[in-house]
Amino acid sequence: MNALHQHLLDSYRAAQHAEPAPPAPGTHDVAVLRAARDHRRFEAVLAGRPTTGRLRLALRRWLKAGAC
Repeated sequence: MNALHQHLLDSYRAAQHAEPAPPAPGTHDVAVLRAARDHRRFEAVLAGRPTTGRLRLALRRWLKAGAC
């Protein structure tokens, strides 16, 4: 059963019990990704690491180490 089938089943059950229908699959995906990013940045601040530019900094260190 995929997400669409589950959504249709949940919608049918909600209609049978006169309850509001559940949100469509994927409705809150962007909000979840933003929350995960914010949590990762918060954890970085608590650990004393920079919150942005970490990938670029790691690549720069890696390239410098390879050039020596």
